[in-house]
Amino acid sequence: MKRRQFIQTAGVGLAASAVAAPAIAQSSPEVKWRLTSSFPKSLDTIYGGAEYMAKQVAEMTEGKFQIQVFSAGEIVPALQALDATQNGTVEACHTVSYYYVGKDPTFAIAASVPFGLNARQQNSWLFQAGGNELFNEFYKKYNVVGAPCGNTGTQMGGWFRKEIKTSADLSGLKMRIGGIAGQVLQKLGSVPQQIGGGDIYPALEKGTIDAAEWVGPYDDEKLGFNKVAPYYYYPGWWEGGPTVHAFFNQEKFNALPKHYQAILLNACTAANTWMQARYDMQNPGALKRLVGAGVQLRPFPQEVMEACLKASNELYAEISAKNEDFKKAINAMIAYRNEEYLWFQVAEFTYDNFMIRARARG
Repeated sequence: MKRRQFIQTAGVGLAASAVAAPAIAQSSPEVKWRLTSSFPKSLDTIYGGAEYMAKQVAEMTEGKFQIQVFSAGEIVPALQALDATQNGTVEACHTVSYYYVGKDPTFAIAASVPFGLNARQQNSWLFQAGGNELFNEFYKKYNVVGAPCGNTGTQMGGWFRKEIKTSADLSGLKMRIGGIAGQVLQKLGSVPQQIGGGDIYPALEKGTIDAAEWVGPYDDEKLGFNKVAPYYYYPGWWEGGPTVHAFFNQEKFNALPKHYQAILLNACTAANTWMQARYDMQNPGALKRLVGAGVQLRPFPQEVMEACLKASNELYAEISAKNEDFKKAINAMIAYRNEEYLWFQVAEFTYDNFMIRARARG
């Protein structure tokens, strides 16, 4: 009797499995996407963020959701990644939203603006204080969904062919710089140029530009900027903690099963952490090598910083007067920044300053 009962029970279980299996298969379809990056493969960390995200998606779906990553220029040029996603040429892209200030200056705030948030504050604002929701409401106008998918930490101020001693030295300077920061420098007489990463070196070498900023020591060393410009300035006051975004075509994202959407967004969050941690690991050694090779490492003079801050605040007021989306976002960012620095100065800065002095003492 027990044997017959076991066989009957097992038969019911097998039948249930046969019914359940197709339902599971139907909810986890085979999906293949293409993602275009704004970065060359040689920049393994910023480009690698998209690869890391795609790998996580594949692993979490047992290979059923595949995202093929293409470097800048393989499908579209570096600065057309968002356009390709918006119009459905590709399903996704990995880029920095301030590249698209020509569409609307609000794009810049989602990534980084002059004298904005540092990396930790940026992540806090986006993930915990409504930033992602604010920007995804804005992105609907462009048929995309955005997700933070990387951060470089505070960037360097860039490479200059001549010294910068006062803000007057910025006048007439042709500099590769993206986003709102270019407009700030324009107020001080500079001539900003927006150039993709792979095209910066030849422009600097030929003298087409006088200065260029990119990310930080690890990437800058790879791109060889020290060979054509001797002065390396810091900090990149325009990028205190810039977010690199993954953008998804709105219709393609909405068509995904809900658990695929969740996997995709969680993979982006993992890549966001991976990228900053990797840059923090790589930059110290690269900076030592650059200085050892004769690079002139310089801080921007205080007068230059103050002039740039003044110009930034003037620009924000000017844009806000004619762009409600920008006004809403910049006011939210500034309010959050002011609260965050109240807190950061209590513990973080005190601890960091102590450790800097302790290291100097040996």
